[in-house]
Amino acid sequence: MLTAWSFIAFLGLFVLIGLSSLLYNSHNSRDYYLASNSVKPWLVGLSAVATNNSGYMFIGVIGYTYTVGLSAFWVMVGWISGDFIASQIVHRQLRAKTEKTGEVSYIGVLSSWLGGAQPVYQRLAALVCLLLLIAYAAAQLLAGSKALHVLFDWPLWAGAACGAGLVLIYCLAGGIRASIWTDAAQSLVMISAMGILLWVAVAGLGGASATVQQLREVPDFMNWFPDDLAFPGVAGALLFALGWLFAGLSVVGQPHIMVRFMTLSDGAQMNRARLWYYLWFSAFYLMATLVGLLSRLYLPEIGSFDAELALPTMAQQLLPPVLVGLILAGIFAATLSTADSLILSSSAALTHDLLPHNIEKPWLLKLSTLLVTAVALAWALLSAQSVFAMVLMAWSGLASVFVPLLLVLIFGGRPSQTTAIAMGVAGLLTALLWRYFGLHGMVYEGLPGIFAGVAVYLLARGLPAFRAARRVSSP
Repeated sequence: MLTAWSFIAFLGLFVLIGLSSLLYNSHNSRDYYLASNSVKPWLVGLSAVATNNSGYMFIGVIGYTYTVGLSAFWVMVGWISGDFIASQIVHRQLRAKTEKTGEVSYIGVLSSWLGGAQPVYQRLAALVCLLLLIAYAAAQLLAGSKALHVLFDWPLWAGAACGAGLVLIYCLAGGIRASIWTDAAQSLVMISAMGILLWVAVAGLGGASATVQQLREVPDFMNWFPDDLAFPGVAGALLFALGWLFAGLSVVGQPHIMVRFMTLSDGAQMNRARLWYYLWFSAFYLMATLVGLLSRLYLPEIGSFDAELALPTMAQQLLPPVLVGLILAGIFAATLSTADSLILSSSAALTHDLLPHNIEKPWLLKLSTLLVTAVALAWALLSAQSVFAMVLMAWSGLASVFVPLLLVLIFGGRPSQTTAIAMGVAGLLTALLWRYFGLHGMVYEGLPGIFAGVAVYLLARGLPAFRAARRVSSP
């Protein structure tokens, strides 16, 4: 009973924070999707990290670490390194172009980057973006429902519906401002929950030294270079880490994360926002991976155990009811902080990029949010995939479509509308085929997807037909 009340109290706090954004609502699309470019650096950083550290971190990463062991650290090192490299190249320029173009969506900024409109690209990109973002949102709702299923024995549909309902309440109230404010609160709950569980778990095993000794006794669990990598030893680990570096670099292709940096009140304060983001991100990812390792000691029955339920199951074993409620709130906060961002980005893609522009009526903006939430909930209820697989599919797909074009634009390229479409199609198809043929076990599919998109641009520069198309469509 105490677990339920603790959980409900935290959820109530998130909803109240989101609803309070109504006091600052300007009731137009720029405010609904970009908070009128008025967000402070610390809020941008905490919101972006909460959006990134989603149910994937609480459910997917911990489940993955439970299964593979110490080699999961290569994922963390590669991901954070790639994310940091990408931020050095992209964030400031994207914020500047947002202000210059006056666009309210990520796709809108890309399609207007060169000064002229690319309506066909914008609509096609919005269609693909909608599909992948809704799949991603469904994964977050599914992650939250798994936690509620373990702790309260709720059916999976009830947890997913609860998450969708809460997201809808505060997104309809205040748009992205509500999302960012609740993200900041959720960041505090998420890192507190993970830190408490890590501390209790290590203490329960007799301290740090005893914990390391017990981990070493698990067969093949503490191996930096496992035998199942594509290539043995250091070479395989480096290739594996390189793939995940590109997974981190793929963050700049995620509209729901990048829009946080687009809302920054002053582009000159980007470094301060990034400092908040990376300090919080590194600490949280490290703790999540360590908890994943420890979960194998507390839950050794790997043959019949769903690894993605490791965290809530472990919390039940180790913590008193009030703190179990905190852990559940942390898991749910992680899923909500990403789900609301995905739903709002999907709504922006629908109303601003796919449908005719200048949709300013508040009821139409909110109707699109309601529709997107309903579709994401249905997808979550019907899905048979794991959270980890669904997130990676959406993440790599978005990266393969948008990262090649964004990099080309930032480095001074001027692709025509035809070339931009071809780049996105080539990147997405390459990533999908890479996963279909099972090559993602060797290297993250976003890497060949990004390379394929860039290769299409380089090829187009040397083909007469593409050169002519570029001259015609260039401003």
